[in-house]
Amino acid sequence: MSSKSRLTRAYTNAKVVSFDDTSKFILFSDCHRGDNSFADDFANNRNIYFHALKTYFNRGFQYCELGDGDELWEHLSFEPIFEAHKNIYQLLRDFHLEKRLHMIWGNHDMVYKDPNYVKEHLSSYFEPIDNCNKELFEGITYHEAVVLKHSETGQELFLTHGHQADWWNYTFWRWGRFLVRVLWKPLQVWGIADPTSPAKNYKELIKVERRIKKWILENDEQLTISGHTHRPRFPSPGEIPFFNDGSCVHPRSITGLEIENGAISLIKWQIATKTDGTLQIVRVLLEGPQKLLAFKKAKNL
Repeated sequence: MSSKSRLTRAYTNAKVVSFDDTSKFILFSDCHRGDNSFADDFANNRNIYFHALKTYFNRGFQYCELGDGDELWEHLSFEPIFEAHKNIYQLLRDFHLEKRLHMIWGNHDMVYKDPNYVKEHLSSYFEPIDNCNKELFEGITYHEAVVLKHSETGQELFLTHGHQADWWNYTFWRWGRFLVRVLWKPLQVWGIADPTSPAKNYKELIKVERRIKKWILENDEQLTISGHTHRPRFPSPGEIPFFNDGSCVHPRSITGLEIENGAISLIKWQIATKTDGTLQIVRVLLEGPQKLLAFKKAKNL
């Protein structure tokens, strides 16, 4: 199956979420939450991520995670990841309970495409203090893609991880998982990057982006938002409407996309120093806000 067919299938079978100009979404991806070991790329940014997500929860945002949230190539199970970042999963549970959580699986958490796996591992957790199981993400469903559809204009935003355009990481993800677990994870501690990852291989990154942009052009310039490559993208009106929210494993910062008041923005959260020398976590606007309708062709209005 070609990348074109995989992307089309993801779009056709996507979960549809209705929204309007009063709706608010935050899109993050590629958290790669690990076990807080030296190989856990997320560990350095977990406080930034928690603060940002807590802010969005308090402000009434819905959360869309566009794949690779959990690092299940380096780890055999979800349990050590949950124990390492328990406060974050409790916060994600709050989103879930208020039906404000939309989860997409990527290549590093592709096991979540199996509903039975999700039910077995994510529905509950064991709390040793109370010596009993407690609910976590009861009834949660992971999707390959989500389509945000505007209730008034009919405009659609296609959200997916993006590894559909990466044949190795989609078709042979089990081999990739095996190689990462037995080979690249130990080498990562010494600073040697996985050459099969488009996030760490510029030539692969360009190929993946080129395939997605080709699919967009062949599908009536469908506005598409992905992750996978870890490289933020924010096009200008008139350019191919291909966005990328970046990742949560940038050095000392995380990037994402906000949708609010019918507009989209690329943002970064980072640690900054105050004049008195104390540290604070701040939100930085990188691009936008740009009205979503600026990316909708006039014939579709």
